[in-house]
Amino acid sequence: MKPISRRTMLAASSALAAGSMLPSVSFAAPTKMKLSVAFPETDLRGKAFKEFADALKSDIEIEPNWSNSLFKQGTELVALQRGNLELCDLAPADISKQLPAWSLMTSAYLFRDYAHLKSTFASDIGKEFIGMARDKLGIEVIRPVYFGARQVNLKPDKVIKTPADMAGIKLRMPPGEYWQFLGESLGANPTPVAFSELYTALQTGVVDGQDNPLVSGRTMKFYEVTSQFVLTRHVLGYDMLTVAKKVWDGMSKDLQTKFRATADKVFDASAAEYDKQEAEAIEFFKSQGKKVYEPDQNAFRQFAQKKYVDKYANDWPKGALEKINAIK
Repeated sequence: MKPISRRTMLAASSALAAGSMLPSVSFAAPTKMKLSVAFPETDLRGKAFKEFADALKSDIEIEPNWSNSLFKQGTELVALQRGNLELCDLAPADISKQLPAWSLMTSAYLFRDYAHLKSTFASDIGKEFIGMARDKLGIEVIRPVYFGARQVNLKPDKVIKTPADMAGIKLRMPPGEYWQFLGESLGANPTPVAFSELYTALQTGVVDGQDNPLVSGRTMKFYEVTSQFVLTRHVLGYDMLTVAKKVWDGMSKDLQTKFRATADKVFDASAAEYDKQEAEAIEFFKSQGKKVYEPDQNAFRQFAQKKYVDKYANDWPKGALEKINAIK
C-alpha cells in the first residue's frame, strides 16, 4: 500500500467538512392509524373514508377495517381508550354508555337536518359535549359523519301510522342501552343485532324490521327481505369521527389542522351525496314493489320526545336541549 500524502489527507478532511455543512434531510414515515367502521367497503361512507385516507396519505397511513372485522360493534370506544385502535367511526350511543350526558345527542327528533347537526357540533354547546368526551373518556371527537335520516323498514305488511301500530314489532337496533331505548321510543320491541348480521336476521325472521337510512337499506339490499319503508325520520343517522386522544396529542398542530379541514371537505360532500341518493332510493324501492309512505310524524315525535325527557333529562346538561333547539 502506498503511504497517504499530507495533501490527500487535507483534501479528504475538506470534503468531509463541506459535507457536514449540507442540510440534513429526514424522511419521516407517515403516522399509522387503524380505522374501525361498522359498514362495508361498498357503503357510501366507505367511499368517503377512502377519499379521506387518500388525501392524508403523505402524512398518515390509514388502514381501514370494514364491517367490524377488527372490533365488534360497541367495543370500539374501549379499544380507543386502551390504545388498541387509533381511529374510529364511533356511534354517539357508544359514547353515551360511558358518558350519560351524551344520551341527549342520541335522542329521537333532536336534529332537523344535516345543517342543524353540523351547526350544533360547531356551536358552544356542541364544543361542550366534545370537551366532555375529551376530558372524561380520553378521545378526540372531530366531527359528525352523516349518513341520512333513519327510517323504519319492516318485513310484515302492516300499515304503520302511529307508535301504537309498532307494538309487538321486533325491531333490530344496535347493541347498547341507548340504542335499545330508541327502539322503545318508536313503540317497538327492540332486539340487539350487529349490523353485519342484519340481513340474515331479517331473512330468517329473528327480527321483523330495522331502522337505518334509506341509502344503507339499498346498499345492504334489505329491501330483498322486507316489504315496506315507513318514513319516520326519527333520528339523523350520524357517527362521530374519533381519534384516540394520545394519538391526537402526538400530532403536530399543522397536521391536526389538515386532518380537520380534510374531514370537513370529504364528509360535507358525502352528506350532500346522501341526500341525493336518499331521493333516488325511494324511487328505487317503489320500482321494486315496496311500499314507501309517511306515518303521523307528530304522533311519533310527541311519543318519542316524552319518553326521552321522562327517562334521561336529568342526565343532560341544564338548558342543553333548549340551546340545540334554538340553533338555526
